[in-house]
Amino acid sequence: MSLPFDDSAQLIAQLLARRWLPRSHPLVRKALIDTEVWRRLEERAAGVGLRVVDNVHADHISLALQRQAENAVFGETALNANNNFDLPRDGAALLVVIWALIVLPKRQRQLARIEAHEAGQSEMFASEKPLPSADKAAPVLSVRSLLADFGKQLGGALRVNTHLKLLERQGFILRRGEEIAEGPLLDLLLDYDRLAPRILEGALADVLGQASDPQAGPAFKVMLEARRAAAQAEEQGLDDEDNQREPA
Repeated sequence: MSLPFDDSAQLIAQLLARRWLPRSHPLVRKALIDTEVWRRLEERAAGVGLRVVDNVHADHISLALQRQAENAVFGETALNANNNFDLPRDGAALLVVIWALIVLPKRQRQLARIEAHEAGQSEMFASEKPLPSADKAAPVLSVRSLLADFGKQLGGALRVNTHLKLLERQGFILRRGEEIAEGPLLDLLLDYDRLAPRILEGALADVLGQASDPQAGPAFKVMLEARRAAAQAEEQGLDDEDNQREPA
């Protein structure tokens, strides 16, 4: 018995054909507010070894292989399931640099907006949405600044431009003349929870903090300063608690 071609079937068919859909798409919007449509969508995806990829910080949704399906698909051919876009090491490094300079400051801006909204939520009318879209919150990168800061380490201008074309074709970035903007998949297919701590708690944060890009550079510095200030405040709070526990 075949399943009916309902909204979930139409939605997953479009995702398979187009690879991603904006959250503003009518069917996506319906699925995001209708738990039954979303449940059927996930079931249909899981039936063929896929999972729906979505987070509130991104403007799109997409599909990806389930973990157990990665081994089944890539294991026999000895392909690296973590890099099935034919990216060499310098291309993967370029993707990480772009992700860090765009996505990390974007998330910080979105979080700051949420906190500001929650602080003033007693107001009867809110003039702004609590979470700005990725298109509005994400900084853009200058290709010239990217080459000046990281071109030598990433193989030179020719290789960087070659990799940028591949990243654009795969949906990770958008090219707007000499600017690089967040693509539909940049904040979906890279695991924020695993990658962000490795960058922010490692030496790469200091390197990226020196970026000369006129938008992404200052945005990354502000994000680092906010993170350090929060860490210092937390540490100070722990010290105050310890002092209060000490006997008089």
